[in-house]
Amino acid sequence: MALLKVKFDQKKRVKLAQGLWLMNWFSVLAGIIIFGLGLFLKIELRKRSDVMNNSESHFVPNSLIGVGVLSCVFNSLAGKICYDALDPAKYAKWKPWLKPYLAVCVLFNLALFLVALCCFLLRGSLESTLAHGLKNGMKFYRDTDTPGRCFMKKTIDMLQIEFKCCGNNGFRDWFEIQWISNRYLDFSSKEVKDRIKSNVDGRYLVDGVPFSCCNPNSPRPCIQYQLTNNSAHYSYDHQTEELNLWLRGCRAALLSYYSNLMNTIGAVTLLVWLFEVTITVGLRYLHTALEGMANPEDPECESEGWLLEKSVPETWKAVLESVKKLGKGNQVEAEGEDAGQAPAAG
Repeated sequence: MALLKVKFDQKKRVKLAQGLWLMNWFSVLAGIIIFGLGLFLKIELRKRSDVMNNSESHFVPNSLIGVGVLSCVFNSLAGKICYDALDPAKYAKWKPWLKPYLAVCVLFNLALFLVALCCFLLRGSLESTLAHGLKNGMKFYRDTDTPGRCFMKKTIDMLQIEFKCCGNNGFRDWFEIQWISNRYLDFSSKEVKDRIKSNVDGRYLVDGVPFSCCNPNSPRPCIQYQLTNNSAHYSYDHQTEELNLWLRGCRAALLSYYSNLMNTIGAVTLLVWLFEVTITVGLRYLHTALEGMANPEDPECESEGWLLEKSVPETWKAVLESVKKLGKGNQVEAEGEDAGQAPAAG
């Protein structure tokens, strides 16, 4: 028994074909939007590639670009099919290809849904890549004279200013690394010598942060050095001076920015997916309604359209049987090839 059977007359078939033609062209525009969102996300990720540990995060924007292009191609073709469906002579050339095309559309819808799902799941991958990338970027902050790393200071400073953040997890991360280049240290100074000697690795560590960590909303001039020494500054308590520096770490700031962006893109992709599923269902009804016409030469005759020719369990069973037959056919071919090669080996 056919699933979700609907009766069609000529007027309904024409309206369905015209409606699907219009919807397909809207889907072409939606494909362009997805392509644009993927491109925008890729550019945003590339902007901060210096503080990201790997390129795994580019899988999602690349997938969005890919499904955006495929959406434009498939929906343009479907629009042409729906337009030609109104003319029996033109529809005849599409008739043998329509069923395989619908199968490809189902696979495309599945891929589109998975891409939308990946948009919501990217946060976990981004969190680890940002944690390692920012940590390495901070280590190279002082290497302004090293080829390949001389840009890192500017990158980190601009990042902290733009996202109003400081360090990886917070401003105290700067206390654990030497972010001032040896070029700007006076090694004849007793203070510098003492600090370097007091460190096992011979690094110059200070309880200070780069200028880009300063919060301009602070009512007092920014305090960058001796942050934990209350006696070094008048009327100062490092436990309560929250407005002096950005307290949020850059990993949390970037993660929040990209998560909001990905959630928005994921929601848009899901809406497009629902639209694509609706079009695929409509194409299936149009296909079965045209195939079910008792007299194709009489355009005014009634016909029936359905979503599935059989019930869901029967359809699933038929699919499994087809897969089993395909597997057995491949096995027989392989055994035949082995039998043919055996005498040659003797």
